[in-house]
Order: sequence, then structure tokens, then C-alpha cells
Amino acid sequence: MNDDGPARWTRRHLDLMTTGPDTTAPPARTPAPPRVLPGDDVWDLWPIQEEDGSTSVVLGRELWMALSAPAAGHPEERHDHARIRLLARDGDDWHDLGPAFADGASPGSREWSGSAVRRPDGTVSVFYTAAGRRGEARPTFVQTVVETRPAVVVAEGGRVLLDRAAGHREVLRSDGPIYLPADEIDGGPGRIRAFRDPGWFRDPADGREYLLVAASVAAPASGEAEDGGYMGAVALAEARDGGWSLLPPLLVADGVSHELERPHVVVRDSSYYLFFSTQRHSFHPPGSAPTGLYGFVAPRLTGPYAPLNGSGLVAANPPEEPDQAYAWLVLPDLRVVSFVNYRSTGGGADPWRAGAAEARAAFGGTIAPVFRLALDGARTRVVAPRL
Repeated sequence: MNDDGPARWTRRHLDLMTTGPDTTAPPARTPAPPRVLPGDDVWDLWPIQEEDGSTSVVLGRELWMALSAPAAGHPEERHDHARIRLLARDGDDWHDLGPAFADGASPGSREWSGSAVRRPDGTVSVFYTAAGRRGEARPTFVQTVVETRPAVVVAEGGRVLLDRAAGHREVLRSDGPIYLPADEIDGGPGRIRAFRDPGWFRDPADGREYLLVAASVAAPASGEAEDGGYMGAVALAEARDGGWSLLPPLLVADGVSHELERPHVVVRDSSYYLFFSTQRHSFHPPGSAPTGLYGFVAPRLTGPYAPLNGSGLVAANPPEEPDQAYAWLVLPDLRVVSFVNYRSTGGGADPWRAGAAEARAAFGGTIAPVFRLALDGARTRVVAPRL
């Protein structure tokens, strides 16, 4: 590990932030992209990877996963009903393959984001967040990392499924000393500690498997953090002896951001690019930086990491549409996928704070147009959208 400890994202970095075409995501398409699932919201998508990082293809179609929930009520309530959906991508078209897991298979009351890799034996290691506890009377916000290894099954008629008989086992939870427990009973999006969004990664330098996890740490005793409640982190875990061992964090947001969501690494030109997403209301103070894709770069997985573009900003939503997309994922070929979040309702009000009907009218709940990144050392550039 880095002898100097984890990289620290500080206010000094954000003070260097500049926005412009190179760090602004393309404007939202008008009209909005069609819904992948007409009756369901879809968000937070990821491909089933091969072990070399490429996207798995079965019967000529890419296999993907995404979170889904019925498109009813206030969009922020979707997290209380989230299930992982299996999707197939055929060119520009998406096809629903149904829930990834059987009802009640997860040890949580709902399933939050993760990642997946197909093994040489045909099974798929799906790492995801079990939120709450199975059978609880109302949703709580306990978060643990779970793995299941179903086989890919091609059913009658050529339908691709995952074997429903596979078991689900908890493989990681926040340890307490390094990472704060993610065990809150009450809360909501943006107001809870994190131990979620496991991102699988095989380091080409040593061939070992790792998980990156969105986590929370305590403020340092020295009081360096501007606010102890804004200490999001990227946790690292290593596969050892058939299990997973937590390691010190790769990155800590020192009083800057409450959550560093969906962390993942892309290796390019022998450099390790660590990407994550965070929202404008998760910064300290709220609104002091835009909702966007952020990142750091290092010569090896364990660092030392430096912020991309000086500040860490890689792609912000356009100022006129500050919430148009979220949960960006950078693929190995530098395509960037996300979901359509909220369109502006005018008047400067946050659309997710509106009543159910108004928020529902502003919410996208489907897959956003893809764009690309260009990387040059510690500099990045948004490239025009290409599907």
C-alpha cells in the first residue's frame, strides 16, 4: 500500500476547478430517450464483464445489469424497492431479460448497485449491495456486500437467464475501525453512511482480484476535515484464501463530499484511473461543486493518486441541466454510460424535493446517451456522444 496513506480529496483541489467543454457532459437529448422498461424506472447500470474487462456476449448480445423498480410514486422512493434486472444490448436496442434473482434470494430487503464478472466455468460472480434485511417491516439502511455465482443459462427459445438456484453470501461489511458501520435504521438517499457499490477489478500488474467499495470514514483526530460528516471514501478489498480482506482506503474526501459512489478503475497506458460519481447536494457545503463524474490517476492501484484535471472533475452535468444524468461508469474502451436523472423544472428548485407528481414528471428513469472520454496523463476531455 501507499506508505503515505490514502489520497485525500480536499477543498484545495475543488478551488482549482474550472468548467468548460472538456469537462461538461453533452446536453440531454430532446425528446428524452425512450424507456428501456416502459413500466419501470431503470438506473445504475453495469455490464457483465469477462475477466479481461470486456463485456460478455451471449447469442450475439451484450449482457448488462441495472437497478429497476416500478415507475410509480415519488422517484426517490425507488431505492426502497430496487431489484437487479438482467438486460441484453443488441446494437442500440435494449431487451429486458427479467429480474436477475429469484424473489427473496437476497439477504437484504432490496438490491443496490454492484458489478459482475463471468468466470471461465460459465458462472457469473455478481457482487452487489444488500440493503436492509430480508423480511423487515420497513426499509432500513444496513448495507453489506454480497456475492452470488449463478451460471448463465440459455433457456428454451434462446432466452438468456441466470440460474436461480445459486446461493447468496455476504462477503464484506464495514469493519468499524477503518470504515464506519453502515447500519442506520433511518435515513434516505444522500443522508446515510456508505458501504455499497462493489466494483470488481483484476489488477493486470499482479493478476489479483479486488473490490472497490463506496464507504465512509471518520474525520481524522487532527481535525483536518472541514466537517466530520463529509468523509466519503473509496474502500479497497483483496481476494485472499477464498474470501475478501479489507485494506486501507484508496481515497478519502476530507470534508469535501459525503459519498463517492460507484467507484471503479480503468487501466490505460499503464496508468490507473479511479473514477466515481457524486452529487451536488453531497458536497460541503451543498452545491459547492457540480453533480458529476470525478477521478484520480496513479501509477499503480494503491497510488499515489493525483486528481484529474487538477480538481478531480471529469464530466459535470451542464449548468442549465445540473441533474440530467448520474451514476457514470467508464468502460475499458472509454465509453461512459449513465442514466437519465432529473430534468430542470425551472425556477431553481431541486426537482427531487418536489411533490410526487412534479418529481415524477421530471424524472428520466432510463439509460442516458453514451459519450466518450479522451485521456492524456492527468488530463481528460469529454468527446461528442457516440453510441
